[in-house]
Amino acid sequence: MMVLETERLTLRQMSEADAAFMLGLLNEPSWLQNIGDRGVRTLAQARDYIRQGPMAMLEGRGFSFYIVALKGPGQTPIGMCGLTQREFLADVDLGYALLPQYCGQGYAFEAAAATLVYAKDVLKLPRVIAITRPENQVSQGLLRKLGLQWECRRPHPDGNRELDVFALPC
Repeated sequence: MMVLETERLTLRQMSEADAAFMLGLLNEPSWLQNIGDRGVRTLAQARDYIRQGPMAMLEGRGFSFYIVALKGPGQTPIGMCGLTQREFLADVDLGYALLPQYCGQGYAFEAAAATLVYAKDVLKLPRVIAITRPENQVSQGLLRKLGLQWECRRPHPDGNRELDVFALPC
């Protein structure tokens, strides 16, 4: 089911039918470096990831990560974007990831900007944040372009790294 539409993209609910796409995205070197290894190596694990993550979040919170697809014939999936509520954060978190061949073309900005409007106007969320690894300057630049401001650096709950927190000004 489509949730959002932009000039060039659609954002739709994720389903188990997206397992092959998500298996590839979750194992992209850029995902592993900037987001982290989710330990998903098989289609069955990808289906579990979708059920226990995005589908459960949508059912429990009314928002989730969505498949980002190009408009037009075939609706080619190019990444994911959306909102999540992480156990270790008080605020709803904006997240996004694209396959490398679609980076640098404004798609992440387009999807994330639409998601922020949705968070404010439809979901009526009082605050949205985003987290990045300190070394992920590309993502931090996109967050700043979206209007988020650096707020703080905090330890990740795994104890092995730090996260920079960005937030939309209240």
